[in-house]
Amino acid sequence: MGVEANTNPREAPVHRNARLNLHGRRLLIARIQQGRPIAHVADELGISRQTAYKWWGRWRREGDAGLLDRSSRPHSCPTRTPRSVERRVEVLRCKRKLGPARIAGICGIPASTVYRILCRQGLNQLRWLDRPSGTVIRRRIEHDRPGELVQMDIKKLGRIPAGGGWRAWGRGNVAKPRAVTVGYAFIHTAIDSHSRVAYSEVLPDEKAITAIGFWERARAWFGGIGVTIECLQTDNGSCYVAHAFTAAIEATGARHRRLPPRRPQWNGKVERFNRTLLDEWAYVRVYRSEQARTNALARWLHLYNHHRAHTSLGGHPPMSRVNNVTGQHT
Repeated sequence: MGVEANTNPREAPVHRNARLNLHGRRLLIARIQQGRPIAHVADELGISRQTAYKWWGRWRREGDAGLLDRSSRPHSCPTRTPRSVERRVEVLRCKRKLGPARIAGICGIPASTVYRILCRQGLNQLRWLDRPSGTVIRRRIEHDRPGELVQMDIKKLGRIPAGGGWRAWGRGNVAKPRAVTVGYAFIHTAIDSHSRVAYSEVLPDEKAITAIGFWERARAWFGGIGVTIECLQTDNGSCYVAHAFTAAIEATGARHRRLPPRRPQWNGKVERFNRTLLDEWAYVRVYRSEQARTNALARWLHLYNHHRAHTSLGGHPPMSRVNNVTGQHT
């Protein structure tokens, strides 16, 4: 039984504070097999004798499998809240929509304990529950690789008149507001479901020919960062139901998937991005012209993709999930 057995290091996660990784443990075993004292080998590798004896014993009993990390989770936890109490917390949350403080008073346990129970059960946010039935309706769909699914949508915004609109001068202070027809700007957005990398443009309308042009530029932009779009998901907007739009997508080898009627939540990533777009770009400051707001979009998109921490990605920016990015920014 040697230490050269095929064990993939990628399949052996190492604890954050571990002194030895899988390679170091194999080195430990190899040196002990050569007849060197365990205490000397432990000193050379910077570990205690107890740790060296532990890995040597595991390897003798289990082979290379014994060198892999084991879960630190205890076999039992006597101080954990009983299941009957957790069930009561769950019922009070789902049936009566009570918060941690009120549930704590009813069950006779601390509010902090109630909150931890709700987090374990996925009930810590009331907005994730269907109000009439109390069932959890929040569901996050994760795809395995960039480009497997890209969501596309359009957000309509009122254009800013020259000199600024009511946000700059206050309501009622803009001269003859009805005499100035500024119309709307249409923000077309495509966002990757796996990485949350987004591409947006401000365009004059939402016609099919405009959406096709945006699709071609978005596809080229994603291709520039090494992402091949396999499937594009849209709602049933007039531009997206056009046969020419579907034909343009399928001509590139991708699939076009349209959502069922009245199911915008299925396009939740791009819908949530639209809200972020409004909060952090469109309404974050007072713009004096439509051109000034449009010019600010490219800079904000770079910030969003390369630097802005994303909560669903563990605090990392979307580009951290994309491989082979040319000119990667840090």
